[in-house]
Amino acid sequence: MWRSFFLAIGAYCCLLGVEALAIERAVLKNTGGMIQSSHDVIPPDWAPWSLLGAGAVVVLYSFTVPQRVGKT
Repeated sequence: MWRSFFLAIGAYCCLLGVEALAIERAVLKNTGGMIQSSHDVIPPDWAPWSLLGAGAVVVLYSFTVPQRVGKT
């Protein structure tokens, strides 16, 4: 279970890093209710490469986590 958990977290970080590399800004709009508002999300310059690097390290770590052979 831990192996798949770390693999999922690492893959998510890698995908988030690639997405932060591809976009300049994301606009989140709230259309629920009477008031419509929007929020700009601008990733900092360090975010894409840090997320890609950390995600790659976690994915590689997930392959070193021992897999359980039998149930206890």
